[in-house]
Amino acid sequence: MSENGPTSAEPPETDDKLKVSPPKREAAGLPSVISSFVHMHRQGHSIPSAIRILRRMNQTNGFDCPGCAWPDPDDRASLTEFCENGAKAAAWESTRERLDWHFFQRYSIDELAQKSDLWLGKQGRFTEPLMLRPGSRFYEPISYAEGFARVASALRDLESPNQAIFYTSGRTSNEAAFLYQLFVRSFGTNNLPDCSNMCHESSGVGLGQTVGIGKGSVTLDDIHEADTIIVMGQNPGTNHPRMLTALQKAKRNGAKIIAINPLPEAGLMGFVNPKSPMQILSGGTQIADLFLQVQINGDVALLKALMCLLLKEEARSPGTVLDEDFISLHTDGFEELRAHLQVQDIDALVTAAGVSRADLEEAVRIIVRSRKTIVCWAMGLTQHKNGVGNVQEIVNFLLMRGSIGIPGAGTCPVRGHSNVQGDRTMGIHDRPSKAFLDRMEEVFGFEPPREHGFNTVEAIQAMLDGRAKLFFAMGGNFLQATPDTTLTAQALKRCDMLVHVSTKLNRSHLLHNKWSIILPCLARSEIDSQAYGEQFVTVENSMGVVHSSRGHLKPAHPGLYSEPAIIAWLAEKVLGPEVPVGWCWLVENYDRIRDLIAKTIPDFEDFNKRVRKPGGFHLYNAARERKFGTDDGKAKFTINPAPDLELPEGTYRMMTMRTHDQYNTTVYGNDDRYRGIRGGRRVVFMNEEDMREADLEAGAAVDLTNDFGGKRRVAPRFTVVSYPIPRRCVGTYFPEANVLVPLERYADGSFTPASKDVVVRITAST
Repeated sequence: MSENGPTSAEPPETDDKLKVSPPKREAAGLPSVISSFVHMHRQGHSIPSAIRILRRMNQTNGFDCPGCAWPDPDDRASLTEFCENGAKAAAWESTRERLDWHFFQRYSIDELAQKSDLWLGKQGRFTEPLMLRPGSRFYEPISYAEGFARVASALRDLESPNQAIFYTSGRTSNEAAFLYQLFVRSFGTNNLPDCSNMCHESSGVGLGQTVGIGKGSVTLDDIHEADTIIVMGQNPGTNHPRMLTALQKAKRNGAKIIAINPLPEAGLMGFVNPKSPMQILSGGTQIADLFLQVQINGDVALLKALMCLLLKEEARSPGTVLDEDFISLHTDGFEELRAHLQVQDIDALVTAAGVSRADLEEAVRIIVRSRKTIVCWAMGLTQHKNGVGNVQEIVNFLLMRGSIGIPGAGTCPVRGHSNVQGDRTMGIHDRPSKAFLDRMEEVFGFEPPREHGFNTVEAIQAMLDGRAKLFFAMGGNFLQATPDTTLTAQALKRCDMLVHVSTKLNRSHLLHNKWSIILPCLARSEIDSQAYGEQFVTVENSMGVVHSSRGHLKPAHPGLYSEPAIIAWLAEKVLGPEVPVGWCWLVENYDRIRDLIAKTIPDFEDFNKRVRKPGGFHLYNAARERKFGTDDGKAKFTINPAPDLELPEGTYRMMTMRTHDQYNTTVYGNDDRYRGIRGGRRVVFMNEEDMREADLEAGAAVDLTNDFGGKRRVAPRFTVVSYPIPRRCVGTYFPEANVLVPLERYADGSFTPASKDVVVRITAST
């Protein structure tokens, strides 16, 4: 541990129990059912207790899964509308373990910093507010009232509201997010970075600039109706397992699926639906009809090569490939793109992509035979220096075919956290639009700040520079989620106060600075009782459906506040009880918050009535009707250069990814069943030929280094694992490898950290 406190750059554990076996070819099945109940058991639940919890997840009168944002089907199953990783998330937050002040008398923050992320999370739920005083190494219990008073005093003492940073996790409900941004803007700043900055910001920017809306254009029914579905830079078997059920249904309806990814993930290859005994016996469904193993960041080259081949096919059979009517009526810039593509060297693009021309030509044959095409993608495309370009190249491809704005076709960015899209809809944004701020002023009668705030990367830099003095996190584990974790730790420790609204202990709580305060809150699965009785909240899923979420479990402690209540009480202490709203009056009945949302946010008219309908309601999406919110109402073709993928001698291109036993920064276990990893997380997946060339054997201990910008970043003591990954590409898990991701290297236009494209050297550990 460093002299000034813990950083995640120094591993608290080693992988001395690591076991490696061949990767799986299929996802889900009976092992996922067993795993679901094993994880529930580990958190203190009997089988009947587990069933009572899981049967309410993602149901119309139940609670929304605290994991991913995949939408619920209208014909949802009566008992089993959850996946293995959703069960892990439910088990994690409903654990029977509790953290009270006795725990923090036993462990100092220095001792806790030496524990693994898994161990920290397993200690249980917070039951009372906690405070770490300047100079102390032990948290002590305080009341909510004292916590609010200390935070309010610190905020009021700032020289400027812009010295405070207010971070938001994607777990936050619409009601909490709306109140939060209202409080922050009433306080006087737009410093509202959120987890979207680190994942799908490139999607929002890329789509906003080309089709006029920063959200996907498809619904779940479109997935079922598609002729061709292309899944890019995504591992649905681990990250959004319920997506596999939708892909399986599409396959049964005749769809072809093309998977494009550096790794042959189990969920891309095959799926055994755990709800079907016949499938468990028969072996399930092959998902991908064609797998294109692109090298890391070879996606622009691949898409460009595909479009070049489509133009050649159109030249051979005019009128059969391009949708000329759609292009003429609804788009702008196609002739410039056509000219650009006509001078491309297809063989050079194929080489840059890392796939064979024969496989690309097979992809073209599949695509040309389909009228309705959907492209799905996730962070494998967005977390690159050219992340926005990746997304815009997808739009180019779809616009050429007229595959936007018709049933069964369109854009499908698959969001990560359960309400990250809803947070943005509610106004959690460091760069709000003028129209949004004008509406805020009209409804609430105050002048909101117009100056852009800090996004996540800018917030870290502002803390490092001393321009930001107070960091407030509404959920999440900021330290472990962000790039360049050693630098991020230094930034956070330079603040005068850190405040975390949390349910469980994580590494962000262990940074010693002047003051640290933890305000525990209710979990989504728990009953939220306010003055007017039990309340529900709402969320927005990945396809723009807003629906309710109602907890039913007894709270971990009877004194826990909800997120809306924490925001309201703090706002009252900072701003006064009526500036610009009656904060605590609103929290008595969440319908009152929703009435304000209905007045402020477009398409939320009659919010309280519409959200009470089973399944909720779809937000309007103009792109589904071929109405594009650009300056001239037309979708835009763009020209995006393929990135230079040349590597210095002796280096590799590294991507970070999740294990099957984690969700974002939450680690449920040390296994990655589908990739054949058990008992460890500090592994680096390498191509066998690269291993031979570097004189490395499977099981070797190595250090990974990155020297971007002249700064040495080191991730020590990783274990080499042989894996079918493209040459000169390696894979690692986050957050362990986040220390290698440079803060200064992010996507042009979106500031999304380039976590999927990090140049590293690999040397034997000493």
